[in-house]
Amino acid sequence: MTTLTRLLGSTILAAGLFGAVFAGAATAQDKLIVNINKSGTQQYFIDQGDGFTAAAEELGYQASVINVELDANLAISAMTDALAAGAKGIAITVPDQAIGPAVAKAAADAGVLLVGTNDNIADAEGNPIPLVGFDGKDMGTKVGIAAGELLNESDWLGGGTYGILSVEVQTLSVCNDRTDASRAEITKAGADAARIFPVTYDGTTNSALEAAGPVVTAHPDVDKWVVFGCNDEGVLGTLNALTNAGFAPDDIIAVGLGAYEACRPWAAGQPSGFKAALYISGTDVGAAAAKVLIAALEDGVELPANTVADTSIVTPENYQDHMPCT
Repeated sequence: MTTLTRLLGSTILAAGLFGAVFAGAATAQDKLIVNINKSGTQQYFIDQGDGFTAAAEELGYQASVINVELDANLAISAMTDALAAGAKGIAITVPDQAIGPAVAKAAADAGVLLVGTNDNIADAEGNPIPLVGFDGKDMGTKVGIAAGELLNESDWLGGGTYGILSVEVQTLSVCNDRTDASRAEITKAGADAARIFPVTYDGTTNSALEAAGPVVTAHPDVDKWVVFGCNDEGVLGTLNALTNAGFAPDDIIAVGLGAYEACRPWAAGQPSGFKAALYISGTDVGAAAAKVLIAALEDGVELPANTVADTSIVTPENYQDHMPCT
């Protein structure tokens, strides 16, 4: 099967899926808002879709949530179908920021409100689309501070055999904001910048697993590892690679970003390389996106340029005070 054939096949599949998604929306087009998510099988985006739907329904709107599984072509198709179904507002987390101008133009041409969620996007002139999400630099700073504190609590800095894996989606500016800030903070904490090794992935656990293995193998002198990344999936995939390479949880200080993967071994009472994580609530972001869209539709208020949700570091000892773990 050629790449073109696969692409056409996936687009046709998406068209059928979106048709089913919007089949029930025909009677409520004046009250329809849509949430398009780049990776709807990840727990964070499941929570975001649930929060979006609950907030919309509470305010008398119908919501549809679409998963495009990191496929930019499917995201464009989802925009087209949402507009055809009569959506009055759309919240989108794009798989690729390069499609920002296309989705912005589609929404503007249709006179439909648009907010980006989680990842910044801009129109063709470079004007930013209103964003609902988190401050990437602030998130990365908190992760880096936590990792630095844990590193200082260990005796690894004096040994010189530690390494740091920075798990990065280098094509996404919001991810670079996070990992750049984490790198800066752990260096301030005393880590040697020369011992930070990038692991490039696409945002998924499997991609991080595949990318981290060769990086770990290339540094046989390292016997202790610190891990941080753009999201929990990246850290989890890298932890899996370290486990495959024979490293025990006591040899790893991993700080997640999201906490929805980090909390699972904590809840199960299992030893884990996850020693802390930054909790971010997809539910809060989804709800906030629905509320700003509906406020603009109902009251004519201008969409705020930035709607930022709070975050906090959690550990195996305190996570239950901050979050559910599903």
